[in-house]
Amino acid sequence: MWFLKERCAVLTVLMVLSSVQSLSAQDSMPVILSMQERAEVVNRLLGNRLDTVVPMLMRRENIDMWIISAREYNEDPIIETMLPATWLAARRRTILVFYDTGSESERYAIARYDVGSFFPSAWDPEKQPDQWDRLAELIKEKKPDRIAINRSSTFATADGMTDTEYDQFLVALPENYHARIVTGERLAVGWLETRTEAEMQIYPMICKIAHQIIAEGFSEKVIHPGVTTTEDVEWWYRERIRDLNLVTWFHPSVSIQRAEAPDTRGTFSSRPTSDVIMQGDLLHVDFGITYLRLNTDTQQHAYVLKPGETEAPVGLTKALAVGNRLQDILTGYFIEGHSGNEILQASRERAIAEGITPSIYTHPIGFHGHGAGPTIGLWDQQGGVPGRGDYPLYANTAYSIELNARTKVEEWNNKEVRIMLEEDAFFDGTSTWYIDGRQEELLLIPRQP
Repeated sequence: MWFLKERCAVLTVLMVLSSVQSLSAQDSMPVILSMQERAEVVNRLLGNRLDTVVPMLMRRENIDMWIISAREYNEDPIIETMLPATWLAARRRTILVFYDTGSESERYAIARYDVGSFFPSAWDPEKQPDQWDRLAELIKEKKPDRIAINRSSTFATADGMTDTEYDQFLVALPENYHARIVTGERLAVGWLETRTEAEMQIYPMICKIAHQIIAEGFSEKVIHPGVTTTEDVEWWYRERIRDLNLVTWFHPSVSIQRAEAPDTRGTFSSRPTSDVIMQGDLLHVDFGITYLRLNTDTQQHAYVLKPGETEAPVGLTKALAVGNRLQDILTGYFIEGHSGNEILQASRERAIAEGITPSIYTHPIGFHGHGAGPTIGLWDQQGGVPGRGDYPLYANTAYSIELNARTKVEEWNNKEVRIMLEEDAFFDGTSTWYIDGRQEELLLIPRQP
């Protein structure tokens, strides 16, 4: 694989992590790095990515210059992921320039400062007072044939150059270069979606932390039937995330399905209302964290045991198995080069042929929770998603395998139950595997020996 060239950087990251991780017990919480340790890991990952991912993408897309410009507090989504760990925002106006000859790569910052150790400043205001004119000078010096900028009508995260920045850029750029400007959409999406080997060494730890927090919240430690509400659990999750010195990228949601009540989540257009958790309830959580600049997105289920029960009703266990089967069908159609819409159509046809009632709404994940890359259905667009769904599947990308399957549960008078699952997975170009496993058994409250 192309990213093996930076093996030294990978090994350094692993050395840092191995000194703090505690993964010997299946149910143990990995040690959370200090802020200083996180900064070191983030910068090592970033250096590895800049040295390997960017040149690969520029050569793949036949681009020899990529320009990313943003002003403080109005950051391009791409520039946010390229700043050093101690830079929480762009400074004044920050312009990053990548130049690739096909065999060698160069990086510059048209800014008053070096951008960490990654982008040396190529602008001296004493010699050239105008920042845009300095960029134009560099362009004339390098003579690129194709100049990519982040403009896209399809992907929001690839549309980071504002009209103001674009207009000022054109004013400074000689007219004979205007025709060389092209969209950097595929560079931006490729940068965001591509996961390196170094990142995939730590992603399992991040997903494990998320799984462990979910398990803690869906336990007798937090839930007291007849007293605890779904809103109580949601806020417990928020507090627990903060207690661990982590953050979330969305507010968790907890909902209930029960034998004698209708399904109140017919659509996903509104949050579920708060309700008191009772014995016999099937609980659902949607939960995610952000750590080391990577995100998780997970949905799992728990069953609250009734007096005398030591396991969930067989019908609910079978329903979960149907959900797992739908996951297998979907990931079985992950084929490099196929579009999100093609994968969606093939998966739905196969599931329906097997008697499954599917709803698939899977998305890329990484630097953003709802990441850039091929959208594989939306809950309200099961016939395909124009634009984002037409983007192809590439190797070394990660996805939240998000979907639901409806199954009738005999013990609940044949009521239809929705098993709503979401687990983070990695596609290596040949196979797809869950980064920290997936839920194949319902969590029980209280836990059974």
